[in-house]
Amino acid sequence: MQYEPTLSRAELIDFALNKYFARVDAKDMEAVLDCFHDTALFCVQTAFTRHSGKSEIARMFEDFFASYKTIIHRDFTCTVDEANGRITACFTAELHDHDGQVTLLENTNFWRLRPGPGGAKFQEVYVYMSGANPLV
Repeated sequence: MQYEPTLSRAELIDFALNKYFARVDAKDMEAVLDCFHDTALFCVQTAFTRHSGKSEIARMFEDFFASYKTIIHRDFTCTVDEANGRITACFTAELHDHDGQVTLLENTNFWRLRPGPGGAKFQEVYVYMSGANPLV
């Protein structure tokens, strides 16, 4: 199902990079969860994991935030389908654990946004990553 688009190309990129990833990197749980509809679906396709609804997504992020001292998402290349409210981004995820070990992942995320009260938010997120899944 397609949703009526409400964001421009620039707004979709801003939502993904500044409202979402910048808040993930800051470990700002409230702001991260505000990017998702209550019934959102978050799937890591390369690990066959699925988180359905905000409570499961929140638990996933709680564990992710606790596992890493520093989280950095960088080097983005975005492709936007403005007419259908969809965006994809290829990027590097740089994760520093509490023992000083660094994990680098080359990821691609696909997002579908749906309008609603308070503006457009993620309804579906599909993640493909190059290594072990830290989003369990």
